[in-house]
Amino acid sequence: MKILRFSKHFYRLLQSAKALAVESELPSILLMLPTCNDWESAKKAAEPIQIVVASGSPQQCASAVEQGVPAIELPVADVPIHELISIALLSGVADDLFRQGSEVVVMYSAYTHDRVDSISLVQMDEHLGRLTSRDLQLIETKVPLNVLKSVVDLAVEIGREGREGKPVGTMFVVGDHKVVLKHSRATGFDVVKGYKRTERSIFDPKVRESLKELAQMDGCFVISSDGVVEGTARLIDTLPVEIALSHGLGARHLAGAAISKNTNSIAIVVSESSGTVRIFQNGETVLTIGHGERRAFKWEGLGLDDVHHS
Repeated sequence: MKILRFSKHFYRLLQSAKALAVESELPSILLMLPTCNDWESAKKAAEPIQIVVASGSPQQCASAVEQGVPAIELPVADVPIHELISIALLSGVADDLFRQGSEVVVMYSAYTHDRVDSISLVQMDEHLGRLTSRDLQLIETKVPLNVLKSVVDLAVEIGREGREGKPVGTMFVVGDHKVVLKHSRATGFDVVKGYKRTERSIFDPKVRESLKELAQMDGCFVISSDGVVEGTARLIDTLPVEIALSHGLGARHLAGAAISKNTNSIAIVVSESSGTVRIFQNGETVLTIGHGERRAFKWEGLGLDDVHHS
């Protein structure tokens, strides 16, 4: 790959980010959306601070890794920059690039496209529910974290808001979608049938709003591991499993546990009665986001609550 040099403006910002990292005793800088790839020069300019690259370009990520720079691949959908930062930080925690509960210096494009123009000191959320770095890595073996995060966030919104003032219960089944489709059947008209994959991305705000409306339908949503909606209004039809569910959990939770046990998928179930969100993996509940936790639970965690711009 041809080496594309970073600008003088970039290096001035990098020196400021380096000074902030040294002052805060932080080991690394997260570099978002780089348009160039002269990683050797960037590494030397940042020493002794490590740079970590996050980009939506597989080529950019590959070139960084080749030169010894850790890289995080981001979704290519039109996602707000703060959402992208959240995804990058979450993936960084899972890959042990960042410490949970710590701070991270982030360089990114806030005002101009494909030109790094801002620096933030991000306070990582100290409360990720029951999820630790090890837990995140285990979940990621089946579903990439950025996809899991996007679906869980959507489920939490549905559990909190309902639709038109009424509570809504629903389920998302993420990953191993071809097998999941075989272990389920249509309950009615599949509204995503006929749309291109690029028009069914869970990262697209229009798709997310549509799924909120469709959550009132019977059945579940089937999502591929790369975040594409592969089916709607699907009724789980798989072998039952022997599991112990808490009192008050019904057929939807049982179906979520069963499909996560019999396929390599993760089921995310929203309780109609309480709005609680439960994540099932291998037939077991691995995470519960309850009614009182929904506002405090922040994958941003990654919280972008304490952000300082330069």
